[in-house]
Amino acid sequence: QVQLVESGGGLVQPGGSLRLSCAASRSIFSFNVMRWYRQAPGKERELVAGITSGGSTNYADSVKGRFTISRDNAKNTVFLQMNSLKLEDTAVYYCYAAELRLYWGQGTQVTVSS
Repeated sequence: QVQLVESGGGLVQPGGSLRLSCAASRSIFSFNVMRWYRQAPGKERELVAGITSGGSTNYADSVKGRFTISRDNAKNTVFLQMNSLKLEDTAVYYCYAAELRLYWGQGTQVTVSS
């Protein structure tokens, strides 16, 4: 069983930055893809960004140019650098990993408010 633990969330003003981390309990080499999702109150969970084992990335249109996903295999960690945050980025952010099974973290709250 793999555990994914997110951290780095918090309260930030519009235009600010946060860096989320997703630490896995073992090596992430075997994960075909790791992703960040988010879920705002009253809305469905949506894909934010993904990164493959080969390093290819993809982003939701709403975050392109502002968010950057990366992975550090040596640290078994995936990051989400979030810049120029907007009010609508407020959500719980979840880490996701896929190999033969799918794994989810428990989420970290990001609140963008003035």
